[in-house]
Amino acid sequence: MLQTFKTNINCGSCVRSVTGFLDTVPGVTIWRVDVENPDKVLSVEGDANSNSIIAAVREAGFDIEPIAA
Repeated sequence: MLQTFKTNINCGSCVRSVTGFLDTVPGVTIWRVDVENPDKVLSVEGDANSNSIIAAVREAGFDIEPIAA
């Protein structure tokens, strides 16, 4: 399952900051942030709960909101 989120993760340093948080979310197989996209889209593959993903990104200090499928 692929889930997408709009974030304010906008550079490589920000991606490194959130890595430790997202890597611990159960069910996340792979994730990436498109920092070139104006919406800084976070794509997450796997069967993780979207609320867990949102909580992890917010705990890392970033804004996040789901993008409707």
